[in-house]
Amino acid sequence: MTTRVVVALLLVSSTAIAEDKYERPVKAVANLVDAPPIPSTSLGPDRSTLLLITARNFPSIAEVAEPELRLAGLRINPKNYAQSRRGFAQKLELVDTRAANAVPRPISGIPDGARIGDVAWAPDGALLAFTITTDTAIEPWIVDVKAATAKRQAQVALSGGVGAPCQWAPDSKSLVCRTVPRGAKPPVVTSNVPTGPIVQENEGTKKPTRTNPDLLQNPSDEKLFEHYLTSQLVRLGLDGTETPIGKPALFLGAQPSPDGKALLVVQVHRPFSYRVTLGNFPLRTDVWTADGKPVATIGDLRLAEDVPVDFDAVRTGRRGVSWRADAPATACWVEAQDGGDVKKPAAIRDTLDCAAAPYNRPVRIASLALRYRGVQWGTGALALVTEAWWKDRKTRTWIVAPDDQKQAARVLWDRSSEDRYSDPGSPVMRREPNGQWVLNVTSKGHLLLDGDGASAEGDRPFLDRLDLATGKSERIWRSEGTKYASVREVLDRDGNEVVLSRESPTEPPQLYAHSFAAKKERQLTKFAHPVPELAKVGKQLIKWKRKDGLELSGMLYLPPGFQPKRDRPLPVLVWVYPQEFKSAAAASQVNDSPYRFVYPFWGGPLFALTQGYAVVDDPSFAIIGEGKTEPNDTYVEQLTADASSMIDHVVGLGVGDRDRFAVAGHSYGAFTTANLLAHTDLFRTGIARSGAYNRTLTPFGFQSEERTYWEAAATYDRMSPFRYADKIDEPLLLIHGAADNNPGTYPIQTERLFGAMQGLGGRVRYVQLPAESHGYRAKESALHVLWEQVRWLDTHVKKAKPRAQARQR
Repeated sequence: MTTRVVVALLLVSSTAIAEDKYERPVKAVANLVDAPPIPSTSLGPDRSTLLLITARNFPSIAEVAEPELRLAGLRINPKNYAQSRRGFAQKLELVDTRAANAVPRPISGIPDGARIGDVAWAPDGALLAFTITTDTAIEPWIVDVKAATAKRQAQVALSGGVGAPCQWAPDSKSLVCRTVPRGAKPPVVTSNVPTGPIVQENEGTKKPTRTNPDLLQNPSDEKLFEHYLTSQLVRLGLDGTETPIGKPALFLGAQPSPDGKALLVVQVHRPFSYRVTLGNFPLRTDVWTADGKPVATIGDLRLAEDVPVDFDAVRTGRRGVSWRADAPATACWVEAQDGGDVKKPAAIRDTLDCAAAPYNRPVRIASLALRYRGVQWGTGALALVTEAWWKDRKTRTWIVAPDDQKQAARVLWDRSSEDRYSDPGSPVMRREPNGQWVLNVTSKGHLLLDGDGASAEGDRPFLDRLDLATGKSERIWRSEGTKYASVREVLDRDGNEVVLSRESPTEPPQLYAHSFAAKKERQLTKFAHPVPELAKVGKQLIKWKRKDGLELSGMLYLPPGFQPKRDRPLPVLVWVYPQEFKSAAAASQVNDSPYRFVYPFWGGPLFALTQGYAVVDDPSFAIIGEGKTEPNDTYVEQLTADASSMIDHVVGLGVGDRDRFAVAGHSYGAFTTANLLAHTDLFRTGIARSGAYNRTLTPFGFQSEERTYWEAAATYDRMSPFRYADKIDEPLLLIHGAADNNPGTYPIQTERLFGAMQGLGGRVRYVQLPAESHGYRAKESALHVLWEQVRWLDTHVKKAKPRAQARQR
């Protein structure tokens, strides 16, 4: 046996066959994995410097398979105190937005192969902070923007088990960081012999919980959790000085106040839980002085094991504590008034309160009939507070005056959250000199709004000017119909100068400095197409009607050169992920745009285009339940109608061969794939990746289903393809990460469906990917998945005998 990691490939027979290598697909498919990533961008606070961040797309399987600790929902690399499954950048570059010919400047001093993360501008824009994660530590680094040079900031090891380890001080002269205490040593497990049983008990209190992975299991886990989350707060000066703040504790964050004179410090503490993850552990939030002296305790949330599973259920106590962005040092928080229980009648669900020093005289900012969703601070006379309710998809935004309690709140928007066509957009925010983000109020007292601009022809982003007095918007700009463009940044207070992103199906997104007044623009980026072959594919928005008259839509992709009616119909891959709606009108709305760039994402369906297939990506398979009707009560019937009408339309276009359709999906799309094979004969085969197939294993809700199994047993059973494994008479390829950490999609879900189909004589293949989680990260894994998918589709679709002949076997 070689030293390479073994990929377990469980075949149709009862014998498990181990292969000693990862496979690689043909070059045209592998190009999707090998393609250089297009950089993301971040505009500096002075709006004259653009940062280009090139992602590090694929680590090796050796890196992905490094040891990790799974503690209370966290996954931590014990060697460097970092999150074990985070993404990194590989390159940073700077672009002068004012230059006539913008040319990227590489930042020197960064070691080759560095794993770059946590990139953050200093509030004054003169510096950038970032981290480099090595095999043994997370290091703090600083970039001098003018010189485009980087250097390590201090010889400390940062603690990165949860969240970004450092925050800039408002004066841009220091960083507040969580560091690994010097001399800290992991607890030693001296014996694996248990000292007694692990006992959990419940005495009549309802404590429902959705399926959570990576929970604490025993006292040893508790000790490890405490060790790897314990950190020392340190202020790192630009001169390399290290000033400890307080004593080591289980810190989750330390946020400097807008004036820099205080810290909002969040700590987790005992008692811990074996039933819920870190987010429901006891959390205490304190105000400290900048040098670490306690001032006040804002909130101390108790262990929350009894939060209902309903979507708008929340824990009791002061939650979501944060600084008010437009005030020097005012702490704000939200508190449920209904016990956090959505089933309990209540005129007021949540309240938003704020308090300045000494933090013992809170002021009521808003009383909300729905659940709090967020606040955008502007001035003492203006803030926007949003509330929403999942059950009926209602969302409402209020205009409030934080410093004037006599001024009544008034409604700005009251609408359905699933109605994309009526979305007014989001307020543009601007960064203050201290780094805080506040509402961008124009010289005339208006707000700027940018949005997707959803419409029946596809998304057409816009920039509007909102008159707060009347609530009416004036359109400044809208994306043209032949290309897709959006406002990436607003450069001036009144919205006259912006940075636009513009793309087409054949051209990657490029940035332009654009002046509406002068009607001129200057190109800032010139990114090359990462996979030129995809520039030749066809892309179009298609629409069709379900048998009940509901209009649906999706994106159709065609191989280069294919012409319907002229050429023979193609085999078709349909990539699915259904969505639940409370109204038929919302379900009919078009999502996305036919003019967006065909990005070469390896994990979707576009690989099939290189092999002569047509692709229908993310068709709007709508599951509707209006009024008091729940969408999932007719899930199978609606799903069947969605798929049948879509196939009829694609065949009618002259694109698809009705006898050669395949269906595939990831996660809930995998669940959908298995259901379509179990309940229809529409598809020749299916590919189901990292799905859940037995809903009795997720008895306290899943996806958008809030009811428990005991409240809707018939629905759970009807929706479980495991229950109908004997009806899956088409070949099914199952793929799952062996270390899946997504709630509800434990690998046992795939193992049990494979076992059922195997026992029943079904045609099924199960590929388990070692060390992979819900999404697959290693380059070897990505290439192997593509190899499996191409081979499976060619065998069971492209080269398959006509269905009538196949069924005579």
